[in-house]
Amino acid sequence: MSEEQNTIKPWVRLGSEMIADCRVLKVQQTRSVSPLTHKEHSFYVFDTVDWVNVLPITAAGEVVFVKQYRHGSDALSLEIPGGMVDEGELPIDAAARECLEESGFRASGLTSLGVLNPNPAVFNNRLHTFLATEVTQVGAIANTATEETVVELVPVSDLERLLVSGKVDHALVAATLWRYLYFLQRS
Repeated sequence: MSEEQNTIKPWVRLGSEMIADCRVLKVQQTRSVSPLTHKEHSFYVFDTVDWVNVLPITAAGEVVFVKQYRHGSDALSLEIPGGMVDEGELPIDAAARECLEESGFRASGLTSLGVLNPNPAVFNNRLHTFLATEVTQVGAIANTATEETVVELVPVSDLERLLVSGKVDHALVAATLWRYLYFLQRS
C-alpha cells in the first residue's frame, strides 16, 4: 500500500446548527464533505464543556470513592469525584472543587494523569484526569439539588479487582484508574 493510500484526510465541515440545548450539553447537527467521495453528510455532535476526574488517595492508602445514582444507567455507580469545568476555571481547580463538593475531602498537590477524549465519535470535549495524594476530610459533602453522593473508602490494593470485576464500570472512571495503575507500576 502506498503512503498516499494510507493517509486519511480530514472531512471539510460546511457548517453546524444547534438543534437542542439540554443544559449540560448542546446537540449540534453538522454538515461535512467526505474527502474520499466528495459527498455531503450530516452528523450529530454533543457540544459540552471539559470534564475532570480526580483520584483522591488518603495518607492511609485508601481511595475516596463516591457512590451515586446515575439516570443514564438507572443504577448506583461507584466512581471517583468528577464533573464539569466551569467557565473560566482551570481543570486542576475544577478537580479540587469537585473532590471537596462530592466527598468533603480536600485535594491539594494535584498531579495530572493526562487528558482523554471521552468519545470522539460524538463528543467535542476533553476529560482532564488528576491524582491527589494525602487528601484529608475537611467537611461535609456539598451536593447540588440534583446529586447525592456517599463516600466509600477502598484500599488502593483493591483497584484492579474492582475494575476487572466490573464493580467500577463507568468508562471514564475506569480509564483514570487504569492510567493510575499503569503509572504506579512505572514508578
